[in-house]
Amino acid sequence: MPELPEVETVVRGLRPILEGRTFARVRTYAPPVSIAVSKTFRRAKLESLLPGRTVEKITRRGKNILIALSGDVTLWVHLKMTGKLLSVLPSTPRDKHDLVLFDLEPDSARSEINHLRFNDYRRFGRLRMFPNDELWQQDGLRDIGPEPLEISADDFVTLCHIRTRMIKPALLDQSFIAGIGNIYADESLYLSRIHPARLTSTLSKNKLAELHRHIQTVLRQSIKMMGTTVISYAGVDGSSGSFQKMLRVYGGEGEPCGVCGAKIVRQKLGARSAHFCPRCQRRH
Repeated sequence: MPELPEVETVVRGLRPILEGRTFARVRTYAPPVSIAVSKTFRRAKLESLLPGRTVEKITRRGKNILIALSGDVTLWVHLKMTGKLLSVLPSTPRDKHDLVLFDLEPDSARSEINHLRFNDYRRFGRLRMFPNDELWQQDGLRDIGPEPLEISADDFVTLCHIRTRMIKPALLDQSFIAGIGNIYADESLYLSRIHPARLTSTLSKNKLAELHRHIQTVLRQSIKMMGTTVISYAGVDGSSGSFQKMLRVYGGEGEPCGVCGAKIVRQKLGARSAHFCPRCQRRH
């Protein structure tokens, strides 16, 4: 699933293409579960609601893309596992996984960028549209945690000490902290020499401050490298990220640790897996 750096890369790619632009036409080929609009719109569909609306601002909250539109409404996009927003020529043949096609009104300054597609071969991605006064009442946004690049070290320590739980599942909990997933949790814990099953209450203030520092460093570095492409992630222009070249433990089961040479292991914690070095990241 695209995590904070990948979603941030998509948002930055969308801004010069979409901000200030008006939707001309929308065609959908997605299953009904993929697209939802507020009941306020009285059964109207995305195809009729988007045309004529202008994009005012594009922001990110956690792994969510928020496209603010004229008329005080927001198009809320979550890429889930394999979703992509791609800028292509309108003449490009439609791929069977192109689920939503967006045509934009002509713009003399951006004459060749008049078309955008939402592609998702796993079909888990979601597009939802809500009036702004309803948006933050929705599950997935209402209880979202703080941004890892904005929270202070002291507040992060306090957050971790409020409730005792294993640190890796905590980092994956979007109501605890927003935007971190498997890749960046594994990498940050490795750099901090913290076992993913360590309980938050057993980690000192200094150790948690170190983890906070590594989380921010890893996320910022990945953003600079346009994210991590492990399977299918791509930016708006279709280009892959390159942070996968920097991965130290994620996906490295059986490979030697770059510090001590011990083999990286993969262990299931709850419903998710963690990659770590058993020697550098001792549980006790």
